Amino acid sequence: MRTFRDSGAGEPWSRQRLRLLLVTALVGALGVVVGVAMLIAQSVRPAEIVGDGAPPGGGFGALSPASVRDRIAAAPMALVDAAAATRPDPATELAPPIHIPDPAEGRGPAGVPVFGHTAEGAVAQLAAIDESVLEAMSVPQAREVHTAWVETGGPSFEEWDLTQNVTAFLRGARQGATKDVTTMVEVAPAGGLVKGTDGPDWTLACVLLDVVATIQTSYRMGWANCQRMQWTGQRWQIGTGTQPATAPSAWPSSKAALAAGWLTWTPDERSRR
Repeated sequence: MRTFRDSGAGEPWSRQRLRLLLVTALVGALGVVVGVAMLIAQSVRPAEIVGDGAPPGGGFGALSPASVRDRIAAAPMALVDAAAATRPDPATELAPPIHIPDPAEGRGPAGVPVFGHTAEGAVAQLAAIDESVLEAMSVPQAREVHTAWVETGGPSFEEWDLTQNVTAFLRGARQGATKDVTTMVEVAPAGGLVKGTDGPDWTLACVLLDVVATIQTSYRMGWANCQRMQWTGQRWQIGTGTQPATAPSAWPSSKAALAAGWLTWTPDERSRR
């Protein structure tokens, strides 16, 4: 295997260097380093809008659909410890499941699997989009996925968080527009939740991903993402509007992930009967 070296120091990549690269790429401006600690800044509180998109104790009254969706998207989410994404701290109990349906046969645009017209299908669709982009770590692949899976009026390609993650990773790894063949990124969904809905065609979906990157050595972390998901008649796409509040990134199956409300990613056996 090719050895990656720092062009300045001439030394092989250390575990600390890879840790910095991965955290910086996946949390962008939210990642800072103090010594060897990875501090993921969170300025959020527990979310209150769930299920049908209405806040506890009442509805939204005469608010327009756009206002309802903006309130769901903007509602702050759980506060987790700054280092929760990079600190293994196994929970002693399993979070309740979120039952994830199987994808439809075949694949959709840009090779991304297509999931059905349910809120859980929207969560699965977001995870499939994230996985396709992050595992490729390729600007052209990210652009192809963005074109196919982000509605007009959604985040632009340059503003899209996945684009920023990919470019940060490639820049930090001193690689081109696509990761080198000796660089591996593996992504697997570990948790999910439905933050809110506005009818059957709109879901604020959130996923917690288990991410492992290898550049000479491996480093693992949890990374979370929320997006407005809009059913367009045939499939879910990332919808229009401002980016949702930051989701709490936590190590999969950790105490922090449990406390943040992440549900256990569970394939729905009922869909296979």
